[in-house]
Amino acid sequence: MTKNLTRGNPLVVILTFSLPLVVGNLFQQFYNMADTYIVGSTIGMNALAAVGCTGSLSFLIIGFVFGFSTGANILTSQHYGANDLAGVRRSFAAGIVLAVIVTIVLMIVSMTSTGFILHFLNTPPEIFDNAYRYITIIFAGMPVLTLFSFVSNAMRAVGDSTTPLIFLVAACIINIILDYAFILVFHTGVEEAAYATVIAQLLSGLACIPVITKKLTVLKLQKEDWRGLTGKEIMAHAKIALPVGFQMSIIAIGAVAVTYALNNIGTTAVAAFTTSQKIDMIATMPLNSLGLAMTTYTAQNLGAKKYSRIIRGVTHAAAVSVGFSALMAVVYFFFGNHLAAFFLGGEREAVALSHTYLKINGVCYPLLAWLFISRHSLQGLGDTVTATLAGILELVGRTAAAILLGAVLGFVGISFSSPLAWVLALIPLTTAAVLKMKKLHRLDLAQKKDPYSRET
Repeated sequence: MTKNLTRGNPLVVILTFSLPLVVGNLFQQFYNMADTYIVGSTIGMNALAAVGCTGSLSFLIIGFVFGFSTGANILTSQHYGANDLAGVRRSFAAGIVLAVIVTIVLMIVSMTSTGFILHFLNTPPEIFDNAYRYITIIFAGMPVLTLFSFVSNAMRAVGDSTTPLIFLVAACIINIILDYAFILVFHTGVEEAAYATVIAQLLSGLACIPVITKKLTVLKLQKEDWRGLTGKEIMAHAKIALPVGFQMSIIAIGAVAVTYALNNIGTTAVAAFTTSQKIDMIATMPLNSLGLAMTTYTAQNLGAKKYSRIIRGVTHAAAVSVGFSALMAVVYFFFGNHLAAFFLGGEREAVALSHTYLKINGVCYPLLAWLFISRHSLQGLGDTVTATLAGILELVGRTAAAILLGAVLGFVGISFSSPLAWVLALIPLTTAAVLKMKKLHRLDLAQKKDPYSRET
């Protein structure tokens, strides 16, 4: 069930590994669209706006979980690439310890600050109660989210990207069924949509455990793995995992600023932006999935000390990602209004706003494609400082555009928030990526002169 990414044609290996990630993320987005459609068409636009306005707040906390889970398993990938199976198990154990601590802290912080943040964001009164109930349930399910996210990333770290896909698809199907049951059959409110999400993730997370114990035995922990675990190893994982998690939260703060600006415009703008982001994910999630694949690819090959292979993989993946992003930009520019109308129906003003967002962001997709490749490749190589700096610049760009341009240009100005954030983030990412590739090239030359060189 595992896959070694240090052998075979780099591009073929990367695409093969990333395909389940792409399919899984796309399926997740199709579910999100179905969820949006169910809430919007059955409960109403206010309910849709209530769920939508919690998106940035949810991303602030849940984004940290996803980032942390990815970072916590980078060393696991490096151990696997080096064929250090004992190190793989100890790394997995260290990640579990950190995950428990992080989950407890996040639950306390999120559950006690939700109401304050929603008020601070000027959440419209007509949607406040629904928004509060929805996001509170999501945050209460934090242990479930952490379980599924961490275990899925651990599986990917050792090359298994298929099993997490299977459970993700199962979770999405269960979620849709429960949405329909709660909302259409029992006529409940938006909070039941949140319950459906938590229940589906719980079932999928629990299903991952027997797979690891019976099939994916490289991650099966023994007593000696826990006894041999040291504080130094836990701190080594924390130094990588926490910055990656914070980086995602820093980006999310920018999204919170966007929500603040949107709430000042009105419910129609919130609904249009929510719909736009759902459609936007069809293009951006494959780009992100390919980037995530690069985290495992670069980490495993760094562990195996295959430096030239890392350079080839990054170059080839970047070319494919940029090409796909250009294609999706054309699709959204000319057909984005039809996609928006599918969700917003006869709300012409909202459809027009949504199409504006898609056109502005679509033409900048090639920038986003390289951002994902460079960021995740650097993370896999252990450089989390640059990624964090890029996240801070994203925060500055997204916040400035949302608040300043939003005040002058309204929805159009807010739509420029993400492209401006990408441009600023790419300054340190591109600089670091170029320098890192040059260093890897030097290491490769030194290795060819001295095959026994252990320089890293």
